[in-house]
Amino acid sequence: MPRKTKRTAQRKKKTARTARPARTAAVPSGMHTVTPYLVINGAGKAIEFYKKAFGAKEVTRQPMPDGTLMHAMIKIGDSLVMMSDEFPGSDTKSPTSAGGTTSNMHIYSKDVDKLWNQAINAGAKPTMPLENQFWGERYGKLQDPFGHIWSVAMVVKMSEAEKEAKRQAAFGMFEKREHPGFESKSM
Repeated sequence: MPRKTKRTAQRKKKTARTARPARTAAVPSGMHTVTPYLVINGAGKAIEFYKKAFGAKEVTRQPMPDGTLMHAMIKIGDSLVMMSDEFPGSDTKSPTSAGGTTSNMHIYSKDVDKLWNQAINAGAKPTMPLENQFWGERYGKLQDPFGHIWSVAMVVKMSEAEKEAKRQAAFGMFEKREHPGFESKSM
């Protein structure tokens, strides 16, 4: 009997030594390594705009007692975008408070013309026309009512000659310190 007890004790000790606590995933399920987080004056209204403009689905909303959003998340296509209202004393500002934005949200679409029109009808303003570009995409840029810039695109078939002609025209504008798709501004 003592021998059996000793073996049982050794098994228990071995099991306790090899048992590991359940691991928590470093990246939550459904998330990607990098996720944009927008700071917005009027995040609740922005969610409604993104639903109309880009077909976004609301994933979560965590309001403060005054109705501002401490945190929210939407899904556009297969991508998640987090957001919150701007809070005094925070180290991040909305584009309207900062006087502009330093980032651009980019959406690929199977029907970019439909998405473009949908966004404009929802209240977005074009900042660069939707056109076929020299890199082989139909591409344009919009500003949402909250100051964020969105580019929309889809890959299109273009001949190499068409791409080269568009590339030459674009580079010619860059040499003049102009940007293709934007009205000429004196510098």
